[in-house]
Amino acid sequence: MAQAMRAVIAEAGKLTTVLRPVPVKKVGEVLVKVSYTAINRADTLQRKGMYPVPSGQTDILGLEMSGVVVDGNDKWQNGTEVMSLLNGGGYAEYVTVDENLLMPIPEGMNLRTAAGIPETWLTAFQLLHFVTQVETGDTVVVHAGGSGVGTAATQLATEAGCRVFATAGSKEKISKSVELGATGGANYKEEDWGVKIKEMAGDAGVQCVLDCVGSSYWKQNVNVLSVDGKWTLYGLMGGANIEGPLLALMLRKRLRLQATTLRSRSDEYKARLTKSFAEHAIAKFSKGRYKVILDSKSFALDEAQLAHDYMETNANIGKIIVEV
Repeated sequence: MAQAMRAVIAEAGKLTTVLRPVPVKKVGEVLVKVSYTAINRADTLQRKGMYPVPSGQTDILGLEMSGVVVDGNDKWQNGTEVMSLLNGGGYAEYVTVDENLLMPIPEGMNLRTAAGIPETWLTAFQLLHFVTQVETGDTVVVHAGGSGVGTAATQLATEAGCRVFATAGSKEKISKSVELGATGGANYKEEDWGVKIKEMAGDAGVQCVLDCVGSSYWKQNVNVLSVDGKWTLYGLMGGANIEGPLLALMLRKRLRLQATTLRSRSDEYKARLTKSFAEHAIAKFSKGRYKVILDSKSFALDEAQLAHDYMETNANIGKIIVEV
């Protein structure tokens, strides 16, 4: 095995390819030769210095991957095709992974498609079932419906017996959401999504909002939520500061606002989440009940900066894949 590998790190706000030693596995880990990784919004923030690397983690970017075990153990033997959520290190030719964070590739799925599962689907599963705790019959608003998390959340919520409305910035993204099970959606570039979705949902409003936007959507979120509604915040694409009577309006409707992240969670939490998700979803991918939505564009590892630039145009529908 090679002693050095190509890896991508951030320097002065840009991505650059460097040579790094191949990581050495610790007890309870396996070494995986990475085949594909995928771009996440958190990666772009890390590149800009806005998402500090957690203490003790690698500065190599990349929060998910698919690949082949090359130095395994009793649980994951050499040659096994796997996918995994990562604490970092996916933009590289090799990565070490906690054995409890690995998942098998669904039967009939290739490694490229599988790279689009771990971060977004685990995030969406966490939002719906670990944090928001949706119930059958709930109506759920999914912001950024054309994103990786959005396309996953739409399918997971529909499978859970929920009615879904999506927000997105193009007719094509709304159409994709409907294709994946959403009842309807609103194009925030052409209409007030809060008014549109309230009309579609009915006067009672919706029970849950999955929000990666933040401050620019707070008024619509509060307006569209029903009494005792749940607002789950997992991103701040629209800003972090709020001015206005948010607390009074939340009190009037008895709303629950909960914020959540995934990367900073403990490995024990991620292992529990991975196990629960894998038991729920792996067979459904194999049977075609769940579909991994990949953007039409893909990039090589040395083109990671171009992949970031593309994500920041918000033109993608689904995951942006990088071939390692």
